[in-house]
Amino acid sequence: MLGTEVRELVNETKAAGYYEATFDASYLSSGVYIYRITALNGDRILFSQSKQMILMK
Repeated sequence: MLGTEVRELVNETKAAGYYEATFDASYLSSGVYIYRITALNGDRILFSQSKQMILMK
């Protein structure tokens, strides 16, 4: 794990609701990646969670 940012999927303000984002991992190699989901209200963090994703090709 190098700690390098691979991709940023969404970085915009959205109204409450259900959203989907498509992640194209065709340019990545197999391995373990860490992703983070963060919800902000101004500068205040409302929610932040990091998880691992295993990519197998």
